[in-house]
Amino acid sequence: MENNVFEEMAKRYDTEERMELAKVIVKEVIPQLLGAQDKSLIDYGSGTGLVSLELSELVESILLVDSSKQMLDVAEVKIAKRGLSNAKVLYADLTQETPELKADIVLMSLVLLHIPDTKKILQELFTILNKGGKLIIIDFDKNDQISHPKVHNGFLHDELKRLLSEVGFTSTEMKTFYHGHRIFMRQDASMFITSSIK
Repeated sequence: MENNVFEEMAKRYDTEERMELAKVIVKEVIPQLLGAQDKSLIDYGSGTGLVSLELSELVESILLVDSSKQMLDVAEVKIAKRGLSNAKVLYADLTQETPELKADIVLMSLVLLHIPDTKKILQELFTILNKGGKLIIIDFDKNDQISHPKVHNGFLHDELKRLLSEVGFTSTEMKTFYHGHRIFMRQDASMFITSSIK
């Protein structure tokens, strides 16, 4: 029974608001991928591919990884419709398992807030990255208006930078790039982007 909820949600996931937000994120990520035509990218927590499928022309290959099979089914339909030969999907949950994956770039867009153990997932992603690889995170700035038992209420820049450095990333650039109306649990919020090098 529970499965159907996710299937239904997957079909309805690409709402107008989510698509608009994805456009904002894509625009911010594009400069991070300049000169990455020969690089492999993993989009962890890709959902239906709203962000990463828009980036497929900028990299050699994209692997959409998600723990929702239904979201990936929607993504696969999009990949087929667009005839993208360099995009694939993988059903996996890196908080539970570590598949043998390697990539030059890992992108995580509005996913970190759903993962209880921030440091542990950053460690996993560090392991997946090739030497000199780049981790790009987009998420919400800390927001005291939000309280949810399963979701972080955003992140403080200094705190996240400290965790990234503890995990082993050598340099991290971070900035807030967007303020939006009711974009985080129906609250106004701002989003940041970080770029960290292994």
